[in-house]
Amino acid sequence: MEMIFLLDFSVIKPDFGLFLWTAVAFIIFWVLMAKFAFGPIKDALKSRNGDIKDALDAAAKAKEEMANLKSENEKVLAAAREERALILKEAKETKDSIVKEARETAKAEASKILESAQQEISNQKKAAMTEVKNMTGMMAIQIAEKVLRKDLSNDTEQASLVDSLVSELKLN
Repeated sequence: MEMIFLLDFSVIKPDFGLFLWTAVAFIIFWVLMAKFAFGPIKDALKSRNGDIKDALDAAAKAKEEMANLKSENEKVLAAAREERALILKEAKETKDSIVKEARETAKAEASKILESAQQEISNQKKAAMTEVKNMTGMMAIQIAEKVLRKDLSNDTEQASLVDSLVSELKLN
């Protein structure tokens, strides 16, 4: 009889008992799945959905912060460029003032040296003139002495000349 039962079995045409037990098993399976699996799966999906939303919000916030940082970086870079330009301008002005001051100092030194050289030349000229006058005077005295010796060969003429010179000196 069992053989007959197996021969009579068809998947296309199931028996009512098989159908009933299969439906009961299926319903129990779905109830258990709903109670133990679908809740945690649903919670996991909600949690994942929340995590994805939080991640997207964080990414948007990070993107916004990056845009702000980029803007701030551009401002800082612009300020740094302005400061660099200012420093270069100040350095150029300082260089120009140092060069100008050095030129003025050099001109003043050159003027002092020139003035000193002119003073020295003037002093040397005066000394040379004095020396020439002294030498001329000495030469005149020597020439006069020689002329007088020749002209005043005797003692009486010399005495009378000396007396006249002494009396002239007393008068002055």
